[in-house]
Amino acid sequence: MTVKEGNRFLSHAGVQYPIICGAMYPCSNPELVAAVSESGGLGIVQPVSLVYAHAYDFRKGLQYIRKLTNKPIGLNLLVEKSAKRYEDRLKIWLDIALEEGVRFFITALGNPSWVIEKVRPLGGIVYHDVTNAKWAAKAVEAGVDGLICVNNRAGGHLGSESPEALLNDLKKYGLPLICAGGVGSKEHYAAMIALGYDGVQLGTRFIASKECTAHEDYKNAIIRAEEVDIVETVKISGVPVSIINTDYVKKMGLEASHVVTWMLHHPKLKHYMRIFYTVRSVFLLKKSNSKGSSYKDFYQAGKSVDGINSVLGAKEIIDSFVS
Repeated sequence: MTVKEGNRFLSHAGVQYPIICGAMYPCSNPELVAAVSESGGLGIVQPVSLVYAHAYDFRKGLQYIRKLTNKPIGLNLLVEKSAKRYEDRLKIWLDIALEEGVRFFITALGNPSWVIEKVRPLGGIVYHDVTNAKWAAKAVEAGVDGLICVNNRAGGHLGSESPEALLNDLKKYGLPLICAGGVGSKEHYAAMIALGYDGVQLGTRFIASKECTAHEDYKNAIIRAEEVDIVETVKISGVPVSIINTDYVKKMGLEASHVVTWMLHHPKLKHYMRIFYTVRSVFLLKKSNSKGSSYKDFYQAGKSVDGINSVLGAKEIIDSFVS
């Protein structure tokens, strides 16, 4: 599928193909980020993954990626109001990224205004994750350059709308729109470009890649899974998360208790519950990613698993999409 001339995402990102490797905790290892960018797509650094899952000093981690590729990379920033210590760390990471030459940023879960104000004078570009028209309107008002449209087929944190519905709702803003969710094959990619998206963001497909350091059990679970094996649960992070319905997940159950549900919606308690769930999910993801099914087979994945049948190199994946 030929990408239309004048594609603004390609201009914004400075890359050859409209394919993003989405930020993933803990799967965004430096080698994967670099391999995607080197192959013509855009690798996105997830700072918590880089620092806490892969044990890099943030600046040195960026410099290591730069040794592997001199092509553009991006940075993911979760700008939700949280603990002040995390917010301070986020601002330090942003400053370091700008100093190291990063100019493409994907924000999520909060108001991106302060990021835009910081990076735009330096030529920075900001796209924002959105799941519906309400959050898109807020992001557009803040002045973002494009929207990552997270649909109901995505892995990990997902939206509630189909790719088609999101496109119809958000195209009125006239911004570049990236389809995030459900793209695991050349056919999926071609369909989303034909539909009118400016590009796609892949997560699950790149976990099942040679460069990703995820445990082989994780990659094999993706290859074996079909769309019907992907389920949603709020028990991991307090908000809907898309995962593979493994034996461990079946035993754990998908629904939160009535008490937990009440606390997640309580005006004063929901913030603390989200922190608890975030810490818990970080621990679970890191352990299952490194130990595989010998720990707990808890694997985030989207409905794109239907198009994933083997572990390939990042370049093989991208070439197969755009050939």
